[in-house]
Amino acid sequence: MKHCLLGLCLAFGAIVAQAGVPIQHWNTPNGTRVLLVENHDIPMLDVQVDFAAGTARDPAGQTGVAEMTLSLLDAGVGSGKQALDENAIADRFADVGAQTGGGVDSDRASVSLRVLSSPVERDSALGMLRQILAHPQFPQAVLERERQRSIAGLREALTQPATILDRQITQYAYGQHPYGRITSEADLKRITRQMLVDFHRAHYTARAAQITLVGDLTRAQAETVARDLVADLPAGTAPAALPDVTPPQGRSASIVHPSAQAHIAIGMPSLKRGDPDTMALVVGNYALGGGGFNSRLMKEIRDARGLAYGASSYFAPAASQGWFQISLETKADQAAEAVKVAQETLARFLREGPTEEELAAAKANLINGFALRVDDNRKILGQIAVLGFYGLPLDSLDTYAARAQAVTLEQVRAAFARHVKPENLITVVVGGKN
Repeated sequence: MKHCLLGLCLAFGAIVAQAGVPIQHWNTPNGTRVLLVENHDIPMLDVQVDFAAGTARDPAGQTGVAEMTLSLLDAGVGSGKQALDENAIADRFADVGAQTGGGVDSDRASVSLRVLSSPVERDSALGMLRQILAHPQFPQAVLERERQRSIAGLREALTQPATILDRQITQYAYGQHPYGRITSEADLKRITRQMLVDFHRAHYTARAAQITLVGDLTRAQAETVARDLVADLPAGTAPAALPDVTPPQGRSASIVHPSAQAHIAIGMPSLKRGDPDTMALVVGNYALGGGGFNSRLMKEIRDARGLAYGASSYFAPAASQGWFQISLETKADQAAEAVKVAQETLARFLREGPTEEELAAAKANLINGFALRVDDNRKILGQIAVLGFYGLPLDSLDTYAARAQAVTLEQVRAAFARHVKPENLITVVVGGKN
């Protein structure tokens, strides 16, 4: 959401202990999944509500509607004497020291709230959140303002090589799949208030929602909070699964841009959430390009040849086949050499996998660093929301270290062979005199 209200900010202690993260879960009477982690050490509550209303759910010919719908949820609620505009809504949250946030990706639209757990502050903020989720008004004047703001932002972004690169490689890789939709200025100009109303009615439903609660709340209190939050939402139906991605034909492209640095990406659709190869890919990728200065790509491209300040790789799993990418920047006249080295480094890794030393170092770093990913309530909230939304095992945080430690060299090689295929890789270079 566009408002990130200033409020009472307290440091949170970790609630992760050797015993793990005890996650309680149930469904509300109208079908919303609820996840709860109790932590009564500090009088704060973090809430996140996720809907299967990401950009991949944009209706045909209405690209950009999912993002605009979320951005205008808090632009106005109610009608007549009960109406509240965006400023009044912001004031209501600020009055109780609450913070709100949110965002949209390809799969999810998320709204978050942080508030004191004392009944007066908590119930006031949750009551306001309930109205925002179920009764947004999408005022025409605010839509016009946000449309112009989005158009201006898009025009500026399209002057940046990183944006051009991301949009181009996405189009090449995903084509007509919902993950391949790229918002244009024309799309933004076509959005109407009725489109937002219709999208909200179709996708902001109880059965398309998940509520995650972390903090100072008992199970009985959480049941009441969750039931009330979605009480005004239509039940709806369970969201349909997104289609699988058709593997793209590998290709290379160079795009001229007056930048000193050439921006390079090599990638392909790759990994679904919940794939049994996920941990082997996480461990292997740390050795390939996810481990900073210790990774293979960094050593070959930066240390051995001085072609770039940095080079990295990552997997971004999603409901359908998410993304694998190698990224780097280099001088324009070195782009061809840098691409060649990156491709050769990847090809060797696919043939041989990591060394025993690289594998051991990857495991040690991932296991030792995992605590930093779950060391406060907000991080735990995000982790648990992902587990629930994608139907992953709820003990995944507890078993992370054991699963990482169990990965073998052969598992890494086999997983990469299944998920990173040279014939499907897209290479795009933006910048310099190509």
